[in-house]
Amino acid sequence: MPSTLSPEALSPIGAFARAHDADRFLCALFAPAERREALFTLIAFNHELARAREAARTPMIALIRLQWWRDAVEEAATGKPPRRHEIAGPLHDAITAGLLDPDSLQAMADAREAEAEEEGIPTDGAFGAYLRASAGGFAVAAGRLLGAEGPALAALQEAGATYGLAGVLRSTAALAAQNRCLLPTESLAAAGLTAEAVIADPGAALPVVATLAGRGLDQARALHPRLPRTAIAAALPLVLARRDLRRLARGEAVPPTRGLADRLAVTLAGLTRRV
Repeated sequence: MPSTLSPEALSPIGAFARAHDADRFLCALFAPAERREALFTLIAFNHELARAREAARTPMIALIRLQWWRDAVEEAATGKPPRRHEIAGPLHDAITAGLLDPDSLQAMADAREAEAEEEGIPTDGAFGAYLRASAGGFAVAAGRLLGAEGPALAALQEAGATYGLAGVLRSTAALAAQNRCLLPTESLAAAGLTAEAVIADPGAALPVVATLAGRGLDQARALHPRLPRTAIAAALPLVLARRDLRRLARGEAVPPTRGLADRLAVTLAGLTRRV
């Protein structure tokens, strides 16, 4: 069972991970203690990539932010000093210690460029590729950190993509409030909708969200990654994805904060090593 971490016991990077990505932070508690700080760092890095578009006034500024992080990763990989930033410092340490794979981190940054496309994500296929590269890429990087290899990494990518799908669907209204829509244009058009219509009225997208959630739930139920015992934390977000997709497929909202049932489901899966 993972050790209980009080706020006082958390490192700054651990506190950042918990504050900005509570789901993955909870899952990270089931990682081996000697890998946990690096996993917190990966969570924080992923958050910075995810907010590149959210924090930018224009798509071009978002791309500049992503390039900043690519450069930080490359500099760490080539032995240059760390940049002065609360996340770049721990990221540099994890890369130079050989814990985080620079190529995986670069791929995660590349994946976020889709969020800066002004025309949105055009097709269902492109949407799936975006999810496999972004949230799926996070799961692959986490798996590598925790000792997963080969087919286990492929399974983790699918599991991560499923969690990413649930994240996009449950965030439809929040994204609309930022004047953004990540639902694929193809699915919206089939329902007689556009991204602009969803931004104006997120409720209009509920049938599309339910349909995509239903498809994702079918895939999530078929996923049972076979992993080394040390790598279970990388797959645990799948537990939350299944629960969220079930709610969304029924037309229900996902609560903004995790309830006891969600936390217990992750804990049980983490303790039994069954996802």
